[in-house]
Amino acid sequence: MKTKLSLLAGASFVTLCLSAAISASAQTAPAATTEEEDPILRAETVVVQGEITYRNRSEETVQTLEYGQDYFQRFEPLTAGDALKRVPSVTFLSDVIESDGARLRGLDPGYTQILINGEKVPGSNADRSFFLDRIPAELIDRVEIVRSSSARRSGDALAGTLNIVLRDGYELDGGYIRVGGLAFDDGEFKESLGGVYGGAVGPGRLLLGANLQGRYNPKLKSSQRFGDSPENNPTFRVDDFDNREDQTDTRDGTDYSFNADYSIDSDDGTDINLSGFYVKTERTEDERSFEYDDPTAITGPVRRAVAGNLLTDNANLNEINQENYSLRAVVEEEWAAGETTLKVGLANFDESQYETEDEIDFDRTTPRYTGDLTIVGIVDEEFFGEFAHEIETGDNTEFEFGLFYQVKQRDTDIRTQRNRFNVPVALRNTWDQFSNNPEVARIGWTNLQPVVGGLSQIDEERFDGFAVLNGESGPLAWEAGLRYENTTVDITDLTVAPADRATNNNFSFLLPSAHLKYDVTAADRISASVARTVRRPNFDFISPALLEAELGDNDLLGNPDLEPESAWGADLGYERRLGSAGVFGVNLFYRDVKDLVEVANTGVEGSEGPGTFVLQPQNTGDGSVYGIELDLSTPLTVVGLPNTGAFANFSWLDSDIEDGFGSRRFNDQSEFVYNFGFIHDLVALDAAFGATYRKQGDAFGRVIGEEITTSYGADLEVFIEKRLGDSFTIRAVGSNLLNGSKDEVFNKFTTIQDQIDRSFDEYELESEEAGPVFQLMARYAF
Repeated sequence: MKTKLSLLAGASFVTLCLSAAISASAQTAPAATTEEEDPILRAETVVVQGEITYRNRSEETVQTLEYGQDYFQRFEPLTAGDALKRVPSVTFLSDVIESDGARLRGLDPGYTQILINGEKVPGSNADRSFFLDRIPAELIDRVEIVRSSSARRSGDALAGTLNIVLRDGYELDGGYIRVGGLAFDDGEFKESLGGVYGGAVGPGRLLLGANLQGRYNPKLKSSQRFGDSPENNPTFRVDDFDNREDQTDTRDGTDYSFNADYSIDSDDGTDINLSGFYVKTERTEDERSFEYDDPTAITGPVRRAVAGNLLTDNANLNEINQENYSLRAVVEEEWAAGETTLKVGLANFDESQYETEDEIDFDRTTPRYTGDLTIVGIVDEEFFGEFAHEIETGDNTEFEFGLFYQVKQRDTDIRTQRNRFNVPVALRNTWDQFSNNPEVARIGWTNLQPVVGGLSQIDEERFDGFAVLNGESGPLAWEAGLRYENTTVDITDLTVAPADRATNNNFSFLLPSAHLKYDVTAADRISASVARTVRRPNFDFISPALLEAELGDNDLLGNPDLEPESAWGADLGYERRLGSAGVFGVNLFYRDVKDLVEVANTGVEGSEGPGTFVLQPQNTGDGSVYGIELDLSTPLTVVGLPNTGAFANFSWLDSDIEDGFGSRRFNDQSEFVYNFGFIHDLVALDAAFGATYRKQGDAFGRVIGEEITTSYGADLEVFIEKRLGDSFTIRAVGSNLLNGSKDEVFNKFTTIQDQIDRSFDEYELESEEAGPVFQLMARYAF
């Protein structure tokens, strides 16, 4: 399969590139256009923003919010995830000062379709999601939030779609460089360097960009664990305290990125685009934790004789390397029978991890050392090809139809080894001193074995057809479409019995969609959408492996026969233009979800004996998701502040699922998220300043064996900038100025009956906090 995929990708991509080159050689350079006709921006206008930029009012029939890169730039986001903290309905369940898995409408990242230049990209995550901290913000031209699904795109968009559009050759004329750095509260400094150039080359235009970004996140964590919870014992802190853990957790790394785009927009009807990007991440995650038997006291590592003794010393180091790239070629041809579009693309994600965890347990008659090594290798590669043809069927109507083909291969290799022995009396000390002794030096990692479910290959072959009819009639624009998706999945897991290693599944969906946009007045607009969408099962759920004692003392058995979840969804929005630049919008959304994938009890006794069970992901029950979204982006001219821009959005999010323990939301959906801020231009001083404030509500998640409630503190960011002439800007930004914290409450249970009876195995309070981050960034246009 891998050879087939690579050959298909290579042959198709080369063929389309060659056709592009042949067409380009036959064309003459496009004639110069007037400034009014030419959308290309001079680099100076990108670097020196003389005016405040507001949300774009998209003219798409499908309800879309559009934010240009200059909407975010003044707050200097490092990644696409950082930028999306300022748009409606996007939440995160990341560590503090990180923004990785975007949760549109608060749902798991797997419910949100992430596109780059309109195409899906693979990631390492089992839920098929792509972490947005993989894309540097400097590459972005604009961000589109597509609230409903169109037949033109894959239906994997139950919560909606986030489309990250990168700059192309017709976005910039000239170039600029960016130089700066970030300072952290522990004294660490990280560099930030980048450059972008766009200009005419031959018959088309070329854009090149490169970026180097230091990444750093120093966090402090603290946990207190109890044998019972306040549900059962109001004095639990006194009566049921078990242990405390203090931890430092430092993420340190560097991202390298490169993007290129070559575009030819010709006068003879043939347009060509060749584009690609590459991102490499080198990252180290270093955790060090100490466990004590007292809520506050700290003493040495000896057997429990007095309160405050050190119980365990744990050192965890993970070295992560990730590379991902995407290549795409597009040819559009206008001819007598309409417009034909051909696309081919190849995307690849490659991740390796080398993780060691060493722990000394002093809470024993004889202290014990345990060392674990885990090596992770994940390669996820996709190739796609698409044909689409559009024809005019009337004065104001168009019909488009097309075919989409994709092959995907995901290889997973996870191996581990454990070494364990009692610590000699002479070496009974903390890990720092113990690790330097010959006893540890003799540890060998020569017997690495695959973890259960950790040596597998998943192949997917997908074939879609779609048809869309759209048109306009005065103030009304509409679209109606139908998409048919057929997917074949082959799974090979080498960690299970030979008879169960190879499994396959096939599923098909018919996905209708309809959208309308009605301009009530020149300022007022109503939009409505209805669409059916799907969510494909997690990779780890469809592996046939049996993981013993995975959920409390219960086993977890994968299910290769899982079907995707599906949903009928509706959106109803109202948007009003405020003056010449401002926009206010409100949207109501609803999703009726069928065939929910939930972990269910098979009734088979688990490996830990009576009272435990084998659990399995199954398509059980239904759910609903609903809420309201408001956003505002406007100058304050009406109150006499024409040089001040105000920005605000608020989303109230809710849902309902019935599981084996009762009613709950979709797991980890925040109750709300909002942010507001302003930018003020000091015109006479060629300077500006601004601030944003963000807060998201609590999130609750429940699986068998564990329940988690997550709360975040507020986030405040401030910037000050000075413009020097027409080509230079220097900007200072302070973020996480409120020392943001993430607080989690864990309810842990051993068996299903214990969870029903509220008989706790452990109740844990965990908090992590990071300090402020300060940036100084300069840009120079040439």
